[in-house]
Amino acid sequence: MKYNEISHFSHPQHKLKFEYTEIPFKCDGCKEVGIGSRYKCSTCDFDLHMHCAIPTPSIFHPFYTKCSFQFLSRAPGNSPRYCNACEKDITGFVYHCRSCGFDLHPCCAKLPMVLDDGEVKLYLYRKVSSSCHRCGRKGRSWSYRSKCKKYNLHVACVKEMLVENWHEFLGSHGKSSTSRKLELTRIPSLRNMLQSHHHKSRGKVKKCCEMAGLAVQFVISAVLGDPTTLIAGVIGSLMSRG
Repeated sequence: MKYNEISHFSHPQHKLKFEYTEIPFKCDGCKEVGIGSRYKCSTCDFDLHMHCAIPTPSIFHPFYTKCSFQFLSRAPGNSPRYCNACEKDITGFVYHCRSCGFDLHPCCAKLPMVLDDGEVKLYLYRKVSSSCHRCGRKGRSWSYRSKCKKYNLHVACVKEMLVENWHEFLGSHGKSSTSRKLELTRIPSLRNMLQSHHHKSRGKVKKCCEMAGLAVQFVISAVLGDPTTLIAGVIGSLMSRG
């Protein structure tokens, strides 16, 4: 459910207003990158993903059928913890299973099981046997895989690409609106990786994976917490320039 304005325990001094942005931001709840729908305090430059601003108190996930995940403002204990979906550190809001000790970033916990643009479907798997197009390794984290099972991208690798490309953006505050929008053109393209993977491929498999390469826009937007057609379209149009 979406509200135009909310009060939030993590920022009690001001109310947060709903807005939609095509510019990446860092969520002050889970500390992960976001884009699209968010709740923001313009006075304090405070941002929250939708999933962090209006969390579900308790969730179940099909990958962990025996677990019940509770939403917490911070992970329990003092030892470093990592997300079981993307293997990145937990530094803020988290879904935690007390019985099993598993942790999930809020946006990772809400990743769609299927991404569908009407032509191409990508399926979320806990583990896959094929190697990732980004890192070349297997089984590192959850992955999105094409229907033909030849195209695979780790959720962790999507995050790494985004962090690498937007590190300077997230650390800057004095850029003009035009300069900030230009940063979006640095969204990573997988075109070269796909071409390399299919150097000797022909036929339906090649076509399927080329389409999956275009549909990777949905993977990026889903990881960022807002798997919407509009955001995916914006990202896809920028990626096609690479």
